[in-house]
Amino acid sequence: MAHLALPALGALIAEPLFLVVDSALVGHLGAAPLAGLAVAAAILQTAVGLMIFLAYATTPMVARRRGAGDLRGAVQAGVDGLWLALGIGIAVGALLWAASGPLVAAFGASPETSEQALVYLAISCLGIPAMLVVFAASGLLRGLQDTRTPLAVAVIGFAANALMNWWFIYGLGFGIAGSAWGTVLAQWGMVAVYLVVIVRHARRAGSGLLPHRDGLAHAGRSGGWLFIRTLGLRAALLATVFAATSHGTAATAGYQVVFTVFSTAAFALDALAIAAQALVGDALGRQDEQRARLVVRRTVFWGVACGIVFGGLLAAAHPVVGRIFTNDAQVLGILPPAVLVLGISLPLGGLVFVLDGVLMGAGDARYLAWTSIVNLAVYLPALWALTALVPSGTAALVALTAGFTIVFMLARAVTLGIRAVQFDRAPRRFM
Repeated sequence: MAHLALPALGALIAEPLFLVVDSALVGHLGAAPLAGLAVAAAILQTAVGLMIFLAYATTPMVARRRGAGDLRGAVQAGVDGLWLALGIGIAVGALLWAASGPLVAAFGASPETSEQALVYLAISCLGIPAMLVVFAASGLLRGLQDTRTPLAVAVIGFAANALMNWWFIYGLGFGIAGSAWGTVLAQWGMVAVYLVVIVRHARRAGSGLLPHRDGLAHAGRSGGWLFIRTLGLRAALLATVFAATSHGTAATAGYQVVFTVFSTAAFALDALAIAAQALVGDALGRQDEQRARLVVRRTVFWGVACGIVFGGLLAAAHPVVGRIFTNDAQVLGILPPAVLVLGISLPLGGLVFVLDGVLMGAGDARYLAWTSIVNLAVYLPALWALTALVPSGTAALVALTAGFTIVFMLARAVTLGIRAVQFDRAPRRFM
């Protein structure tokens, strides 16, 4: 498990560091650009995040075929996923660009914040096809139990992104637009590297480079339920950003910092979920129930343990974390308690992310879809109450943070935990 999880950890940390770099560099331009980034990032990540099924559906499908000894079929499934990702990416990018104005206006932010958000979002639409192809490519390689290549690509992409963003924002004076352009160019560079690697895999396995109609249809069916699952998660994230904008620019900027830190920690903890997806899928492909149970128990243990470690480090650093992202006194004044709450919640997050990966590896997409809607139904009334009862200041940001990282994540832990117990008792039902 460690040989998959550790490289996946590095790759997953590198991916959200794109957002960390954007937030840190843009944040020092002022509160309005940082708040604009929060709005634009919420829209962009919602659109792109809904397509994460391109990786989550590909990994277990490839892993099962690999476990059954069909390497050619495993690689072909991944190639089909790449073509599906490219087509969806072009369509999503075009639609999002056309609708960027109304989408930003729907947040009701200040005119200055909305202007900054529009600039960032319009440019970032050019990178959406690249983002989705990267999802599918990493899903293919993870299914083949190769997490080292995604690590190398992510690290190189992060370094290029950081350098280009700094030069475009401060060297050329492009402002928030420079951040968007740097990220877009880095993403397409990552695609180029992935394509070279995957072509080599296809030639070795004897699979084709063109999509198969049956493969596209299968990827679409398996991804459909995961799309619904992700829709519920993104709706919760989007609703929280809407709630933050109702508290003003400082709270919106503060929430962007909190969410950036949460995303980084979540991706780090998700390394074990990635390992669980690949290993559970492989075990089920081999018809090995004992190995499937062992994977679940070990990943759950390490998910909670890592959550305790990461949460403790974040809690210890909560007074100074905000200074990485902004020098705005008002934003810095409300951040520390919210960051502390986030640190306390991370062990729960570690459990949730691992259980999510286990059920994806088991191909239990339909259950994940329906329970995602249930979790959202639990969270939205709680979010409304927290927003209405705590209308402003530090307490408002703390309430928003606790609502998402504790209330929503606890609902997910319950629904995922019920199914994980059923899987542990009878893995054969999922084969």
